[in-house]
Amino acid sequence: MKKYYHIGEISKLYHIGTDSLRYYEKLGILTPTRSEKGYRLYSLNELWRLNVIRDLRSLGFSMEQIKTYLNNRTIHSTEQLLTEELAVITEKLNLLANLRENVEERLQTIHNAVLQPIGEIRKVYYEKRYCHVIHSPYKTDEEMDILIKQLLNKDEERLYIIGNNRIGSSISAENVNKKLFCNYENVFIIDRNGKEYLEEGYYLTLCYRGKSKQNAVYIPQLFRYAEEHHLTPAGPVRELLWIDIHQSKNTEEHITELQVRCL
Repeated sequence: MKKYYHIGEISKLYHIGTDSLRYYEKLGILTPTRSEKGYRLYSLNELWRLNVIRDLRSLGFSMEQIKTYLNNRTIHSTEQLLTEELAVITEKLNLLANLRENVEERLQTIHNAVLQPIGEIRKVYYEKRYCHVIHSPYKTDEEMDILIKQLLNKDEERLYIIGNNRIGSSISAENVNKKLFCNYENVFIIDRNGKEYLEEGYYLTLCYRGKSKQNAVYIPQLFRYAEEHHLTPAGPVRELLWIDIHQSKNTEEHITELQVRCL
């Protein structure tokens, strides 16, 4: 068996770039000798170190951690190192599990969106729905985009836009009476950690397709339905966005839901 290997041989054997081997030498992890012509020569003593480096790198350890381990390795330090890595892996798995749940929820929302009964007025009971609210009147989509960003800032790790049908705006009863159907008094996002809430009770709901500024057509339909069925609208009209510009550039695919609580 050979006692020394050139850098090219080591690179090929361990599938490690020559630049990485030079970097390990710079860190003091490897200490090859030099031939008479100045070439690096790696002894068998360097090979076990390379085995450890490859093993620990595959587990995600940094080179500084590996250097510390190589210089102070004991059974206790090995157990400690692997225990710490196990904790990191567990944390990553938990994050991935939460991410998977989040993506699955978004997909389900998009699937549900295309199943909504378009143009059909329904009476639906909702429990109290907690939400974050930005109380700031607005009229344009551009203004709403800024307010939505402020909403998301309340919990950037949990709140999101794509695949979320819990983002909406409120049109006050006063503005509805004045037929100002695109004058909004706030934006909200329904979330269990919110400090405000939408009242529980029965709501008349209606979904429509296309541009979200068709309220002048559909809000009067909701109120006529309420009158015909001896219901009294109470409070603002809520406009929730199932599918909007964030999910599709095709406005024909956009879906908006209107809700108004009735007594």
